Amino acid sequence: MKVLLALCTAAATLNAAQPIRLHPDNPHYFLFRGKPTVLVTSGEHYGAVINLDFDYRKYLAALEAAGLNHTRTFAGAYREIPGSFNIPNNTLAPKPDRFICPWPRTEVPGAKDGGNKFDLTKWNEAYFQRLRAFMEEASRRGVVLEMNLFCPFYEDELWDVNPMNAVNNVNGIGGLKRTEALTLKDARLLAVQEAMVRRIVTELRDFDNLYYEICNEPYFGGVTFEWQAHISKVIDGTEASFPARRLISQNIANGSVRVDHPNPLVSLFNFHYSRPPESVALNYEFGRAIGNNETGFDGLADATYRIQGWDFLMAGGALYNNLDYSFTAGHEDGSFIVPPGAPGGGSPALRRQLKILRDFFEGLNFIRMAPASGIIRSGVPPDASARALAEAGRTYAVYLHRGRIDAKAKPRYNVPATPQRVTLTLDLPAGPYAASWLNTKTGEYEGPERFAHGGGASPSLCAP
Repeated sequence: MKVLLALCTAAATLNAAQPIRLHPDNPHYFLFRGKPTVLVTSGEHYGAVINLDFDYRKYLAALEAAGLNHTRTFAGAYREIPGSFNIPNNTLAPKPDRFICPWPRTEVPGAKDGGNKFDLTKWNEAYFQRLRAFMEEASRRGVVLEMNLFCPFYEDELWDVNPMNAVNNVNGIGGLKRTEALTLKDARLLAVQEAMVRRIVTELRDFDNLYYEICNEPYFGGVTFEWQAHISKVIDGTEASFPARRLISQNIANGSVRVDHPNPLVSLFNFHYSRPPESVALNYEFGRAIGNNETGFDGLADATYRIQGWDFLMAGGALYNNLDYSFTAGHEDGSFIVPPGAPGGGSPALRRQLKILRDFFEGLNFIRMAPASGIIRSGVPPDASARALAEAGRTYAVYLHRGRIDAKAKPRYNVPATPQRVTLTLDLPAGPYAASWLNTKTGEYEGPERFAHGGGASPSLCAP
């Protein structure tokens, strides 16, 4: 797993006093606090705010110390229960008396989780205080938050314990099937959802380290496109009087598909498990940022997720987030040892490796670069893959890896352990070059190798 960097130039410096946004010179990337930005992280499983047993200050400090700049959290309109998806110590499955959400519990017993029922016409001010405190801590540490507003109910047992289910609130709102909860079918439930969105968006109006995702994995559980479009309008309408709007993200698919009829209010297309990262090329023409904001479920090996991160950003993506199960309540520093049988990995070593990825991009003038894998003319083995980004005539970055999908194996994504030396032939313009190899696992460089090239499909460069 190597990266070739030839003739690297310095990144441009821009200034902007706005929330994170698409870069005006290249909207495939972000501009944050005056700097061209890619978002790279290995984050906890989305319960940092709604789980009162989770020390988010310790967690955000761990992200900052690891050199990562992103996290993803759920707003409280969705929760899981112990055992969901075989995730050990799942942060998104707090104990019933440690679950906090936008709506307060009442004195009326009888909620399915064993606690008292909720009142969907009132606000839980303790939740909003915790949310603001979380955002302040993240802002201080330079961590950008994806606030995920909703999530489908994958199984009946998840809808059974949700505050929006009529059996769990004193208002009798939400008396429908789980597959109808995130649709336009029930006007009273929709009004609750609209009010929650408006309150959260208003509460967080002063933060620049924030964007909103409409719904996690809306392609499951009956979520409709019409409902997603409606929620995006609620976000946009709430921010209409604000000095600046935050970006809106839409989670498009697991894997890679082309976006049909892009929502004009959406600036970020997020995919899950997009490996290989075909989602980038399929949607690059839309001129919006493309992210892989969840991957995992591919075993415990660090190499798997390191490769997926490099592969996605080197394809032209702007965001990478790996599910990191080493963050749990009591181990918010990421020191939990993920046991065999867990659906994914996470470790301090992986986070160190992902910092190398972020540092590499911060050393590039990537705003002036674009996918250019066509420069790789030969030498990529059948069991390997190579991608390139280029600022034509100035900077060329090539990434080579051997991570592959094997539909017959478990886990499906496998990385051969045997080292291999590869010779690549690149089609480059004539001129003087300085080439270096970066080891993406250790961060060590080899080179530079200086040479003059006459143009065309050479020289041949060896990847150790």
